[in-house]
Amino acid sequence: MAKEIPDLVAAVRTGSGKGAARQARREGNVPGIVYGGGKEPLPIVFKYNELLKRLKAGRFLSTLFNLKVEGHEDVRVICRGVQRDVVKDTPIHVDLMRLRRTSRVNLFIHVEFVNHALSPGLKRGGTVTIVRPEVELEVTAGDIPDHITVDLAGRDIGDVIHINDIPLPEGVKPTIARNFVVANIAAPTGLRSAEAA
Repeated sequence: MAKEIPDLVAAVRTGSGKGAARQARREGNVPGIVYGGGKEPLPIVFKYNELLKRLKAGRFLSTLFNLKVEGHEDVRVICRGVQRDVVKDTPIHVDLMRLRRTSRVNLFIHVEFVNHALSPGLKRGGTVTIVRPEVELEVTAGDIPDHITVDLAGRDIGDVIHINDIPLPEGVKPTIARNFVVANIAAPTGLRSAEAA
């Protein structure tokens, strides 16, 4: 269920404070900090181009990474914030939080829709209106699902799919208590205008 955890490579940043952070940026790096997990905060630097590639790939803030820093043991981290330059919109600082395998975290998980061909509503020309392409869920750091699946089999025009209709992996629960809408099957435009007439 859980996908392979990608590696995030960084180096230890020498010195601390604004001066050391500016020096790191002049050298083409992005300073960062790793905190939490019952250990001392560790100042680190990322290679600018590698970090930018990760950020452009998307879902950086909702991905669990395996942080590799030379001279330190690998640790699982999640990004808690990326500060950006107000003019250039380039990353200037990254905050990472260490996680234990048993830590509970809130993440946005992708929603996947399957069995389009088995939906009577879609066969009649209806469309899936996706209200939430991603859903914020509380998950265990050691077992983060890659996605949650909505089965469209048997769904007809007018059907509404709520979060409680979606089977979630064990130990995963929505961060919002109410039964919110994830998607619905909308009538085709022609059918809607005929009903209105």
